[in-house]
Amino acid sequence: MMSNALSKITAAILAVILVYLYPAVQSAHRQEDYRALAAYNTLVRFTDAVRNKGYVTQEMYNDFVYELAESGSEYRIDLEHRHKKFHPEYGDAADSSTFLDRFSIHYEAHYSQEILSQLFPEPAVLPVGKRELESGAGPVYLMEVSDYFTVTITALSRTPYTIFNELLYGPASGSGPDAFTYGGMVLNEDY
Repeated sequence: MMSNALSKITAAILAVILVYLYPAVQSAHRQEDYRALAAYNTLVRFTDAVRNKGYVTQEMYNDFVYELAESGSEYRIDLEHRHKKFHPEYGDAADSSTFLDRFSIHYEAHYSQEILSQLFPEPAVLPVGKRELESGAGPVYLMEVSDYFTVTITALSRTPYTIFNELLYGPASGSGPDAFTYGGMVLNEDY
């Protein structure tokens, strides 16, 4: 008698899981995939636009942030610009006649804080080398051909899928934050 009641309770729990929980998890997973795809497409469009133009404007960056917010999640945005520098090599650094007919390449890296401080300067303090496009669109962060520009976005908000995942598999289920990185060489100087 006791095992009959226990099997009925187990069957009822399994029925609830199969009828309600499984479709909810699958729907949340599908929604998570759509959100991630929308965020990645926004990332690719922004990064390719910057690489093709050779600069970032306030408007371009604000549009990028707005489009990411429309995906329904909060993101941390990390920008990286690596500027290529050529250094001539000498046998004796003090004697310019000892040039060895070769150059070494070094990259000078600039990150989000520096890029954004140039795009959004303090109202009272304007940088000496501030550049604006001819249209008067505001400050512009310029790059050169053969520099590298990379953007990484990391999801900060918890989605329904991560909540279901933690409910079913525990907090250490291995589903860390979504991070997408995209970038490459600057192809043009359209300024």
